[in-house]
Amino acid sequence: MNTQTPRTVLLIAPVVDSLLDKLSSAFRVHRLYEQPDAAAFLQEVGDSIQVVVTRGDIGVSNQVLEALPQVGLIALFGVGTDAVDLNYTRSRNIQVTITSGVLTQGVADLAMGLLLAGARQLCQGDKFVREGRWLKSAPALATQVSGKRIGIFGMGNIGQAIARRASGFDMEILYNNRQKIAGLDYQWCADLHTLAHESDFLVIAASAGAENHKLIDATVLNVMPKHAWLINIARGSLVDERALISALQKGVIAGAALDVYEDEPNVPAELIALDNVVLQPHVASATHETRQKMSDVVYANVEAWFAQEPLPNVIA
Repeated sequence: MNTQTPRTVLLIAPVVDSLLDKLSSAFRVHRLYEQPDAAAFLQEVGDSIQVVVTRGDIGVSNQVLEALPQVGLIALFGVGTDAVDLNYTRSRNIQVTITSGVLTQGVADLAMGLLLAGARQLCQGDKFVREGRWLKSAPALATQVSGKRIGIFGMGNIGQAIARRASGFDMEILYNNRQKIAGLDYQWCADLHTLAHESDFLVIAASAGAENHKLIDATVLNVMPKHAWLINIARGSLVDERALISALQKGVIAGAALDVYEDEPNVPAELIALDNVVLQPHVASATHETRQKMSDVVYANVEAWFAQEPLPNVIA
């Protein structure tokens, strides 16, 4: 670690006020997102930066890191690492931390909320009442959730939390993971296509990365039951968005409930136009409780690095 003072942090993207205030009270914080000429700014202050703090969905580019010769830590506000080149950080001996252990419950809550909202047509029902249509006609029938088959792609902490919630709805739980998980009393499917074919609701809870890029494509969607729903609370990059739009328009699947997209915050007009889609603005972890816990974890990792202590949430 570079022991020069003051201890200096580069903030790549905005974070919650409580974290910004806490970081600013303990360290010198530069906000890259406020700079009109980022390259010139990095040329000016890059040698002083020791820690980078950024959001998981934003990450940090290798180009930025190349301008930071003294950086030793990237502290991510989130659990996704797909926006950070881990091979590059390893080559530079830059440690990476995530906010592991605190997003699980909130993300799993939203996954079930999206599933219920789609199947039970909650958004349509709200609109039906507000527009006064209930005074003149009856709403359309929806789809029951209890007792149905839920397929979970990615059975990590979040996937298992979703499964526990689904068990409360007496759902039959299937999953696909890199390998069968010992001691997990759910039906393991050896491949994604089998999982998709057997699921009434297919929930994406896997990590993003090059190996999973657009893995949910037309071949997966085409084997899903026509009545099935796709729910994505992971990353938009896991789904071939054009293939999904086509499948929804043609009735290949019944609907989709999405919290994430390929090019956030730009959501395709075709998705917005569809009645069989529930859309959320990437808010799975956006609760007061979860964001505060995430802020505490980020700060703890930054503080530990400057104190030359073991990092609580290091992954690389």
